[in-house]
Amino acid sequence: MQTSIKIEISSAAAAKVQSFMEEHGADEGAGLRVAVLPGGCSGFQYGLNIEDTPEEDDEIFDLQDGIRVFVDPFSAQYLEGVQIDYVTTMMGSGFTFKNPAASGGCGCGSSFTI
Repeated sequence: MQTSIKIEISSAAAAKVQSFMEEHGADEGAGLRVAVLPGGCSGFQYGLNIEDTPEEDDEIFDLQDGIRVFVDPFSAQYLEGVQIDYVTTMMGSGFTFKNPAASGGCGCGSSFTI
């Protein structure tokens, strides 16, 4: 199922996802699940996971670099325009999210407020 929401993934994030998928022997139809979950220090937190197949009610995005993204209906309402990146700093490396719908966040970078 296609949708009208927009999700972007940087080349660095796409490369890291591809690397994880190869390391774990993911199937050809596998994708990255991007989820919004209640919790975290600001009310909501992001979740990422590699999954072999989408759920029946998922929205499926085919992004650049061959990355498939699966989003459940609950999460989709909070992910319009989100940009996913993978950054490396002196303090460590990891996925970051830039969400135009977020009205606040916290220092961890994976928790936000709507």
